[in-house]
Amino acid sequence: MTFCLWCDEEIVYQMYWASLIRGSESQKICSHCYKQLILIKGKTCNKCFKPSSKKICNDCKSWHKFFNENDPLIKNISTYEYNDLMKEMIAKWKYRGDYELLNAFSKDIKATMNTHLQNILKEYVIVPIPLSEERLHERGFNQSLAIANKLTDDKHRIQDILERTHGEKQSKKSRDQRIFRKNPFKLTKIINKTVILVDDIYTTGTTLRHAASLLSQSGCPAVYSYTLIRG
Repeated sequence: MTFCLWCDEEIVYQMYWASLIRGSESQKICSHCYKQLILIKGKTCNKCFKPSSKKICNDCKSWHKFFNENDPLIKNISTYEYNDLMKEMIAKWKYRGDYELLNAFSKDIKATMNTHLQNILKEYVIVPIPLSEERLHERGFNQSLAIANKLTDDKHRIQDILERTHGEKQSKKSRDQRIFRKNPFKLTKIINKTVILVDDIYTTGTTLRHAASLLSQSGCPAVYSYTLIRG
């Protein structure tokens, strides 16, 4: 018997409709819980993947202006919208150390990657957004690296080349405080291939653009990003 990673109910595969969409591999989340997750589909912003009827949302227009028409982040791709269930699941996974819970999202992560990035990029490396040493010690794992490992079977593509200084949690900062803070990252290796940055959630896009700016300034030809959630 297999049980849902979230609600602990037994998963009955014959009745699990999502398996028709996501393949025959053993499911890690029951149909009741899965139906409460919101996959991003339909019209989205071409830059940040925010559900939107506009080709470029107002936030991305502001970023374009902020960077003098040269936004270092070409495009973000995300799998889920942020809702109450996702908020609870991420809190349990990220802050309470339930590492296994990420497996509930594995198939959707790979499907998003294959549909929106892997098919348009040939040569690329995957770079997870790092935690500071203090935050890594608190949590026991880097959630971005955990997600990166779900994006590819070729682990040589994953390069942990960014380091982060310790600072206040981003969730406690205002939008302006995030945008205008000093770049918290430093690069440990020069990359001359296209990069896909990986993080758990896209909120304002500031963290990704700090990293993308550093990579671009160091000669990286193009920077995309993948986030599990578009907040």
